[in-house]
Amino acid sequence: MKESFLPQTNICYRINDFNPQKQTIVFVHGVSGSLSAWQEFEKRFKQKYNILMFDLRGHGRSFKPRTYESYRIELFAQDLRDLIDYFNINKCVLISHSYGNLITLAFLKNNQNRVDRAVLFSPQYAVKKIPLARIFMPLFRLAAKIKLPVPFSKIRGRVDYAKYKNTTDWNIRRNFADIRNTGLRVYLYCACQAHGFNGENILAKIKIPVLIIHGKKDTIFPLKYTQVMADKIPAAKMIVINNADHILVLNHFREIAPMIENFVEGLNQSIPRSSAPGYSLQGRV
Repeated sequence: MKESFLPQTNICYRINDFNPQKQTIVFVHGVSGSLSAWQEFEKRFKQKYNILMFDLRGHGRSFKPRTYESYRIELFAQDLRDLIDYFNINKCVLISHSYGNLITLAFLKNNQNRVDRAVLFSPQYAVKKIPLARIFMPLFRLAAKIKLPVPFSKIRGRVDYAKYKNTTDWNIRRNFADIRNTGLRVYLYCACQAHGFNGENILAKIKIPVLIIHGKKDTIFPLKYTQVMADKIPAAKMIVINNADHILVLNHFREIAPMIENFVEGLNQSIPRSSAPGYSLQGRV
């Protein structure tokens, strides 16, 4: 795998040697994270697929814009488009987690012709619908508006997520490491911009196959909102992991990796309930 920066935008990316005979997978991480969240996926998939992953603007080793407007979801989606164009990727599979799914929705709105299929981990289409977000968002907006006396974060690099496997949604150590690494102001800007994004009108227009994987115990993006997504996306299937929370990418790699492979290869990704009692298949089958 090789790392470099996209010219002009300084988005840091990681890529293997592309083989035109292989499917290309593009990974989009969540807020306050980095491409290091996909480390186990890279190890498993880099020989089988073309792999492209990147640090979102303001995250990891990518550049950190200083203005609130620079963190609009549509600009993250444009960064994704710039990367795909730069590497002349005609079609890809998009895999995204949490906040990254808002970016995927914004990307699909205008670039669906560049995507074969998409895998959405722990997704949400409108953060403002979640009661917990409605409670905290006024405080976030106030903090962003009055510009708390917190220095703008320098580019720190990435968190080693191997230290945080099997941690819960609200694990203080992991959340502190994430926000410290990204910077409080960037985190606030991203949270506020996410709250202002509503992808509901995009869902019914998504015609590509979509696999949604969600934890039944997710307390950040509750399951009932994800079920709305599965119902509104015409070609969506949803797998619910009964013992999982929001942190699927770190905590349930062994379970979800084969689901991704089956889906990427166009196979039947349904899971017989008799042989896998920890899962349930919902949405259109």
